[in-house]
Amino acid sequence: MKRRKKITLEAVVHLIFLLLGLITVGCVLLITVYLIISGIPAIRKIGLVPFLFGKTWTSTASEPSYGILPFILTSIYGTAGAILVGVPIGFLTAVYLAKLAPPRIKSIVEGAVSMLAGIPSVVYGLVGMLVLVPGIRKLFNIPDGACLLAAIIVLAVMILPSIIKVSVNALEAVPKEYEDASLALGATPVETYFRVSVPAARSGIAAAVVLGVGRAIGEAMAVMMVSGNVANMPGLFESVRFLTTAVASEMAYSSGLQQQALFSIALVLYLFIMLINATLNFFLKNGRED
Repeated sequence: MKRRKKITLEAVVHLIFLLLGLITVGCVLLITVYLIISGIPAIRKIGLVPFLFGKTWTSTASEPSYGILPFILTSIYGTAGAILVGVPIGFLTAVYLAKLAPPRIKSIVEGAVSMLAGIPSVVYGLVGMLVLVPGIRKLFNIPDGACLLAAIIVLAVMILPSIIKVSVNALEAVPKEYEDASLALGATPVETYFRVSVPAARSGIAAAVVLGVGRAIGEAMAVMMVSGNVANMPGLFESVRFLTTAVASEMAYSSGLQQQALFSIALVLYLFIMLINATLNFFLKNGRED
């Protein structure tokens, strides 16, 4: 009797988990279908090449133009810059916390990292707008500090919690026997951490980096406040507009072809996210095979 009840309970729990998984998949499919249905009409009217490779976005002009190449390049450059700045800092911090930091310092730093993860995007943007933007303007003697560089710095700070937390978990999951064997063979602790522990945790670290990329490319509010939000071709000290901020800044008052074009931008952004997820699966699969 007890065994039958246990089997029934397990079947119910299994069914609940299955339904939750199907709901998740259904939400993804629903978003995909909606973006395709909403985004394709504008691409058909504008043309795929003029839309993706056009350099001018003037959606409210008497003769509007809908070229999103500046937004695409800005998103790529901004994300790449944030990764170049944030990944080394986050990775080295994770190695220090997982392998070198005393317990008290580790507790303090992990608390600070958790606090960074919980700060709303608008607060990052506000601090950047009030502190970082004037600082860049004075340091580089330029007319306006709201530029791509400011967005890169803000994004680099915002992705740190994701990179640090996931990397620390991956490093701490490495079996201690690996490190003991390396130390027994005469390697120093630092050599062991970087030549044994880090390669063993590379799948988790790769996942941390990809999560950071996803956070950077999907951010809107913070970068809108520090980047200038102007549809220019990207330059380090130029005011720029990202794919996310293009949608957020115009959707409230858009209509007709302009609104459809914004949905098309969202579709392009969604494809970027799918590419990131494919990259994540590629790294994880290679890590398991190795």
